[in-house]
Amino acid sequence: MIQITVPTPDVTITKQENPQLSHIYGFTDFHLITREKGGIFMFYNANGELLFVGKARKLRPRIKKHFEDTVSPMKNHREEVATIEVCLVEDAVDREIYETYIINTMRAKYNVDKVFYN
Repeated sequence: MIQITVPTPDVTITKQENPQLSHIYGFTDFHLITREKGGIFMFYNANGELLFVGKARKLRPRIKKHFEDTVSPMKNHREEVATIEVCLVEDAVDREIYETYIINTMRAKYNVDKVFYN
């Protein structure tokens, strides 16, 4: 059996109730997420339930795209996101493995691709 250990998040940002600064759906700390490195990201709701897992070569633009894009699987659930966790993973194959593993072991609510459970 293969043992996979999910990396500890390098950055966690949380939605603010009444943000005073410029924000996207209550998040003001996107600057903490690297613009140039790759990794995986996880969206959680206020109850800590995993909503969505994704991967990217460049994390910040990809995460922001989920809050702006009209074709994102999260487009109808953006308000539900309360916490974003980011793990830096430079290797593309490792990102793919982690994403698939997390989707299926933690049963991400809004992921539709790579789902192997019913």
